[in-house]
Amino acid sequence: MAGRAGAGLLLCGVAVVFLVLLQGTQSVYIQYQGFQVQLKSVKMLSELEGQGMPSPRLQAQSFQPSVCHHPALPLDLQPICASGEAASIFQALRTIAGDDCELCVNVACTGCG
Repeated sequence: MAGRAGAGLLLCGVAVVFLVLLQGTQSVYIQYQGFQVQLKSVKMLSELEGQGMPSPRLQAQSFQPSVCHHPALPLDLQPICASGEAASIFQALRTIAGDDCELCVNVACTGCG
């Protein structure tokens, strides 16, 4: 009997650890104007904008924000660069990300606790 209770307790403990790990891997997403991007990608956007950008000649040939030419731009942000409104969308995403998105204060945020 004690063996069965110990096994049940162990199984319960494993389930709790699994749920905690699962919750930790769940990403927070921002949905805006038909785009769905990860919160961590939007936070990375600001970092990339502060880094060195591509050559001025490449930027002059494009109507896209310079960050669109950055090789480290996250994959989920790249489709936004094809939009004619990329600069304003990136600005809106940065604003939304700053509004306690991890807590789902903004309705554009999903997957948060």
